[in-house]
Amino acid sequence: MNTVLKPLADSLHLKCETAVPNEASIPEMAQRIDAVDWHDVEMDLNQHGSAMLRGLLSAQECDALVALYARDELYRSRVVMERHGFGRGEYKYFDYPLPDLVGALRTCAYPRLAPVANRWNQSMHIDVRYPALHADFIQRCHDAGQLRPTPLILQYGKDDYNCLHQDLYGEHVFPLQLAVLLSEPDEDFTGGEFVMTEQRPRMQSRVEVVPLRKGDAVVFAVHHRPVQGTRGSYRVNLRHGVSRLLSGHRHTLGVIFHDAL
Repeated sequence: MNTVLKPLADSLHLKCETAVPNEASIPEMAQRIDAVDWHDVEMDLNQHGSAMLRGLLSAQECDALVALYARDELYRSRVVMERHGFGRGEYKYFDYPLPDLVGALRTCAYPRLAPVANRWNQSMHIDVRYPALHADFIQRCHDAGQLRPTPLILQYGKDDYNCLHQDLYGEHVFPLQLAVLLSEPDEDFTGGEFVMTEQRPRMQSRVEVVPLRKGDAVVFAVHHRPVQGTRGSYRVNLRHGVSRLLSGHRHTLGVIFHDAL
């Protein structure tokens, strides 16, 4: 590990005893989250099913998270995608307790997204409503047996890719998730674009490519979202993936707000 990165990587590894991040890490992340124009984010989500948050993490934080990928003790499982027909490349799910930066991001972003999720469900005539605090939603997951944490880091090399998919994991699904690109396009890798598809009834799929840079985040629909039609709102189905890397290595932090069975 680069000695310049080691102190920050060690700080990211600081642990607490529960699914809740170290309280000292929350105020700084909350300031970043509060600085986002959430009105514009919701407009983009409503129109496109995704929204970008530019520069959410610093380059140093991205590098430190990538450095943690070799720390197997931080993770509950490793998945080699080709073995399961998911694509090529691999990813690791963090174990609880999460690194503080990851936990703080999950805790602080959720309250901004829960009102959007509730408005979406109301529009789609889905009865489920989400509590204001992430800890309360995680308790709902845990009460239903969804105990395994879902934040993860994905690693890709040349010719690796991620097939179109949805991250569901159980009965309780929060309808929005977040991904942060930890590598720099055209420097660390080429190709490897974040891709979304949207399938509307009786129409061909629409494709969206999200042009992320290092440290940028994208918030996007996990499963479906409402679209306004002539007879009211209807549901459209979404999937996401990563196109084939042409060269280099690419890492991504995935922040999923529900836990897994």
